Amino acid sequence: MYKRGKSNLEKPCKLPTILRIANSIGETSAPYNQFSLALIGKYDLTICTYFKSNLLVPKEIKLFEGNGSLTGFFRVLVAALREKEYDIIHVHSLEAGILFLLATLFKDRKLLSSTVFTVHNAYSNFKLKKKLMLIPIFVFFRTLVCCSQSSFESFPGFFKWLAGDRLCAVQNGVDIDRIDRIIGTRHQKIRNDNFTILAVGRLIQIKNVLTLLNAFHKSDKHLESILMFIGEGVLRDSLLEKRKSLDLGKQVELVGLIPREKVYQKLSEADLFISTSWGEGLPIAVLEAMACGCPVVLSDISPHREIAEGIDFIPLIRPDDVEGFTQEINRFRKMSTSVRKEIGEECRKLVEEKFSLTAMYRGYKVRYNKLLGDINSGQGLHGETNTSDFSR
Repeated sequence: MYKRGKSNLEKPCKLPTILRIANSIGETSAPYNQFSLALIGKYDLTICTYFKSNLLVPKEIKLFEGNGSLTGFFRVLVAALREKEYDIIHVHSLEAGILFLLATLFKDRKLLSSTVFTVHNAYSNFKLKKKLMLIPIFVFFRTLVCCSQSSFESFPGFFKWLAGDRLCAVQNGVDIDRIDRIIGTRHQKIRNDNFTILAVGRLIQIKNVLTLLNAFHKSDKHLESILMFIGEGVLRDSLLEKRKSLDLGKQVELVGLIPREKVYQKLSEADLFISTSWGEGLPIAVLEAMACGCPVVLSDISPHREIAEGIDFIPLIRPDDVEGFTQEINRFRKMSTSVRKEIGEECRKLVEEKFSLTAMYRGYKVRYNKLLGDINSGQGLHGETNTSDFSR
């Protein structure tokens, strides 16, 4: 058994405690950006990661970082578990979930009664190995949350049977207040002579970034436009080679990874955001673009359809339809600035109504409180009394 610190459950005046476990945290990390920063002062937060990060984490968040090795991760995980007793243990990646199970299943099984696992992708986007890894996750974790309704619906009946009523969906949300603090006056864009298109995300196959580059090349007057990729990945060299072969060196920028604050500034200044992705969970980058008042053009996949449900100002294009994306680039370029601004304001309004961080937290509070209620009523894996309240 782990020798853990005195439980804060005996001290109702203390903040509820949450341990977040992930592979890593970074500028684009949901466990850090969406699930931790905005909760400072509301919860006692601890993060445990497999890899070390270069982030300067606020002092209010206790950070246990591994060194990229199994022994290093197990060492910091045990240290985090000994630090205090947690009301909620929330895991955000398959690898970290499996390692957590290996570390605790046969030593301190009662920890499982406080566990939450968030699935940050659709089932179809997982490779076979990860689909197999999902099985023990669905068996042992007490609460399982899909990041979107489309992610929930993507799971085969076997997994839904395995999880039963422990599986639910809570849509991703974005920190609108943080965005507004950074970009200042809402929708106050800094203009230049160029029509600017932005794409934010990893430069990997599933993001389908070469389709966007080809569509941009085929668009009208591309010499008066800029296409900017924010992010890193294995396709960076391929993009650079394609950019050179198409003679787009002055129009296409690959800026790499930049602080989230600068991403928001770029989004607030852009004329159009485009995602040509083949697969997502519920893409934070798209929602952040919309929250910044930037019009979006999206690939026609389930998570994007979930965002665009019931509205007509977000075009959906087949991921492989280069011509379709080209036509939308031309259409938005020909629009007046005022019309694009109106569409951006509609995008912002949609995020405020359906995809805010407040709405996401409200969904998680329901699951957290149900989890704690099950423990209080003896339905958990142990019958300890828990007086914490996540309804604040």
